[in-house]
Formats: sequence, C-alpha cells, structure tokens
Amino acid sequence: MIPTIVPIYAAVFAVMLVALSLRVARTRGNVRVPIGDGGNKLLLRAIRVQGNFTEYVPMALILFTFVEMQGWPHWLVHGLCAVLLAARLVHAFGISQEPEDIRLRATGMATTAGLLIASAALLLFSAIR
Repeated sequence: MIPTIVPIYAAVFAVMLVALSLRVARTRGNVRVPIGDGGNKLLLRAIRVQGNFTEYVPMALILFTFVEMQGWPHWLVHGLCAVLLAARLVHAFGISQEPEDIRLRATGMATTAGLLIASAALLLFSAIR
C-alpha cells in the first residue's frame, strides 16, 4: 500500500522545519552569533526548538508511514499525525517563551513520546497478529 495520508502531513512538517530554521537564522543575525549559541538564551531556545523537532518528528513520521502501510484505519493515521502537529506546536510555543512555560513544553514532549509509543505498539501488534 502506498501511503497517501502521511505525506501530506510530512509536507506540513517540512514547512514547519523551514520556519523554525529561519527563526534560528534570524536570531543568529540579530545577536551576531554565527555558530553555537554565544550564551544567548533566546538563540539557545530557538536552536533547541529546531533541534528537538528534528530529533522526534522524523521517527514519528516513519512509524506513522508504517502504520498507514499496514492498513490501519485512515482516521487513526490522521489522528496520529494531527496530534503530533498539535504537540509540536505546543512544544515550540512553550519552549520559545521567556520565561518558559514548562507546562506547554512538557505537554508537547509527553504527547510526542506517547505517539511514538502508541505507533510502535500498533506496529508490534500487527507483527504478532
């Protein structure tokens, strides 16, 4: 089965990644720090939002693609992707704040982790049934 749902969300996540990357670049220019964070808290936050995104979103999309390819219901695949989108937006907003809203950051991360575990469980269930 060729995935048709996850690629749509992957495109949205690609646009999000570009936006987060441009935010890092803009912040670097504003604070004149070409590499690293230069001890600047706002730059460090922008870097970590982008970094955390790149650490978790690709694995989630891979797992979601396999879930879709195994024929799980479309509503489930849409649900996984949509909740990940919301989680990453909440996380990015929470960590970007100064002072940080740890509740938003934690909600985004916990939701992302839950989605990884849930999709892994679906795949393992498919493997043993």
